[in-house]
Order: sequence, then C-alpha cells, then structure tokens
Amino acid sequence: MLTDRENISEMMQTTLDQATDPWGVKVERVEVKDVRLPPQLQRAMAAEAEAAREARAKVIAAEGEQNAAVAYAEAADIMAEEPGALQLRYLQTLNLISAEKSSTIVFPLPLADMGLDQITKPFGGGGAGDTGHAGLVHRGT
Repeated sequence: MLTDRENISEMMQTTLDQATDPWGVKVERVEVKDVRLPPQLQRAMAAEAEAAREARAKVIAAEGEQNAAVAYAEAADIMAEEPGALQLRYLQTLNLISAEKSSTIVFPLPLADMGLDQITKPFGGGGAGDTGHAGLVHRGT
C-alpha cells in the first residue's frame, strides 16, 4: 500500500466518480496522505529493509575484495618484471611504519645480499651451519 499510493488514489478516484456522477458532484482530487501501520507490520518492514541493506553491503564488500585481488595480481606481475621494485616497496613500507609512531623495527638482512659475507669469515662465520645473517662473535684473548 505504501509503495503504490498513486494507483490506489486513482482507483479511489474512479470509484468516487462512479458514485458521485449521478448526483452531479465531481471529486477533483484524491490522495492517500497518512497511512497508519500496526507495530508488528512496522517491525517486519524494518527487518526486511535491514536485511536488504546488509545484503547490499555484503555485495559491495565482495566487489571491493575482488577489485583488491585484481589490483594485487597486477602489482605482483609488475614487481615480478622489475627486480628492484619489491625492494623499493619494502623500503616504502618501512618508511610508512616508522612515520606512524616511534617504533623499533628489527629485520634480518642476509649479509651475502649486502656483500658483507667476507667480513664475518675471520670471526668464525661462513661455516657449515652459518645462515649468512648478521651476528657478533667475540673471542676472548
């Protein structure tokens, strides 16, 4: 009834015209202005509207996830083509993390990647169990 007020008004106009024409009375306009609904029907309509909103929100969220997945796949393809791109992204992320709050960031760096693997060999590095990660070795005199 709420969504079809105009049709209801037209039907009422037709019915009133049929009843009043024999008397010579013309009804100019009929409008449905105020409709009172029982509380139970109001609750049911509110629940239906909420379910529809939740369904739309889920569809929007799913579309966002799909768009993000496509963007990540494209970014991965681009980074795979450029060897330095991943390192730059890594550094950008570190910069972003350090800008937010005062933070301590600890990350392992393979010495071989930095060209420093030769430095640790005199101190016992480079053996069979060596991982190539930075570390301090102190030997007593």
